[in-house]
Amino acid sequence: MGVHPSPSVPRVQGRDRRLRPVSPHPRVAHRLRERAPPDATHQLAAYLKAAPTTYVLHYHRGRLVREGPGLTFFYFRPATTIVAVPLASADVPFAFNEVTADFQAVTLRGQLTYRVADPRRLAALLDYSLAPGGGYTSDDPDKLSERLVQATQILARAVVQRRLLREALASSEAVVAEVLAGLRAGEAVTMLGVEILGLSVLSLTPTPEIARALEAEAREALQGESDEAIYARRNAAVEQERRIRESELNTEIAVQEKQRQIRETQMAADIAVEAQRTALIERRGENDRRDADARGYALRATLEPLAQVDWRTLMAVSAAGSDPKLMIALAFRELAENAGKIGELNVTPDLLRSLLAPAPAGK
Repeated sequence: MGVHPSPSVPRVQGRDRRLRPVSPHPRVAHRLRERAPPDATHQLAAYLKAAPTTYVLHYHRGRLVREGPGLTFFYFRPATTIVAVPLASADVPFAFNEVTADFQAVTLRGQLTYRVADPRRLAALLDYSLAPGGGYTSDDPDKLSERLVQATQILARAVVQRRLLREALASSEAVVAEVLAGLRAGEAVTMLGVEILGLSVLSLTPTPEIARALEAEAREALQGESDEAIYARRNAAVEQERRIRESELNTEIAVQEKQRQIRETQMAADIAVEAQRTALIERRGENDRRDADARGYALRATLEPLAQVDWRTLMAVSAAGSDPKLMIALAFRELAENAGKIGELNVTPDLLRSLLAPAPAGK
């Protein structure tokens, strides 16, 4: 089940200085006894020097005469029994198989740390007396670790059997807490005078087949999560692209709307200008019509009195200061109109030239 710590055992020395300090381990003690002189174990008086982490109980003729950690004293071997209980903390590794609530086998590996808190109680239950040649007289010191491991296994079995495999694998700290609390409160530990310092579960593993199945399932789950993450990223990219495109379209629509407003404003301005121009043209035409009407009225008023006057009269009236050529032309017209009354009219070139010649400047 585990490796049992070797308790610290005091050195026993006789008056023969050739005797070496003995080891608590039986095999080491056996080798030391072989090296010691044949009469070393038969010394009547001996000297004990215990380490500070060893609690010594000195019995003389069945009566406890002294006790305490790290004692040093001489004693009479034939009438003395020495009990040495190690007080130092010890680590006990353990490994055992249990079954979960869903009938799956798991293996627990860990380490239990303890120390002896009440050495007198432990010495009353287990034999920690020293042999004359070194070491312990019995294997009771080794049974302490076995009992603690058994108590740990019983509590761990009860805790694991209440959990499903997945829950047990995921709650090793909870398992440690429950088992540690049970050990500290249990009578199997307190009655031995032992204090549990700590408990650690180094691994809680299923069988290799179940482990591979769980790994495959977890791998598939992680792959599914990875695929979902990729799908989500793609959707996010598409959504982002859609938002960007929508923003671009909204920007383009806003630009087009602004341009339309500008065109409408320009058209409204052009329409206003054209309306003003039309009004100007209409006003100008109206003014021209009024001006023409005024001129026509003035002309009618001027010419109406002359409508009944013969044109010849008018020509004669207007002859003063007129062009002589015009007068000659009118005279020829009169001659042409009264040609029936004229017998013969000779117009020589000289006459015509003199008539058409300009008048002298001084006349």
